[in-house]
Amino acid sequence: MRLTTKGRFAVTALLDIATHGGREPVTLAEISERQSISLSYLEQLFGKLRRHGLVASVRGPGGGYRLARESAAITVADIVFAVDESLDATACGGVGNCKDGRRCSTHDLWMALNRCVESFLVSVTLVGTAGWMRRSRGKGRRPRHHRGRASRSQTDPPPDDPPAMRDTALAGKGERS
Repeated sequence: MRLTTKGRFAVTALLDIATHGGREPVTLAEISERQSISLSYLEQLFGKLRRHGLVASVRGPGGGYRLARESAAITVADIVFAVDESLDATACGGVGNCKDGRRCSTHDLWMALNRCVESFLVSVTLVGTAGWMRRSRGKGRRPRHHRGRASRSQTDPPPDDPPAMRDTALAGKGERS
């Protein structure tokens, strides 16, 4: 399973609009310059993002793109799936014909991983991601991860812990949620 450049750049571009745009439109040229993403690549991505109702275009002088919904209502999953990104850990695309037309012995494991990843991406919004960025910039370092959770100081709010990931972790320890 791999998140490709298409998905990463789409999330980065919408995060740029969320943090720099406010109610004012942001041009693709501005995003391109700030994020070092090719303008022609952004044009391709934004066509898909617009068709999926994530961004709205504003024509004329001072035009550009703005978020079509509040940043708290746009999830990373919305963005990734809008640009036709497939996040599938199975070799069979989830069909179950991985080994000579039958399910392989690890099919259920990879399907569970798919559900956990999707659950996580659905739980993370643009506004939440912007908050992570502000906190990590303020500390002068990238957030660290330990046992599936970002390490945090006493002053940081608790991390968003998607239930599917928490339940999976607890199940591995013999606990029930």
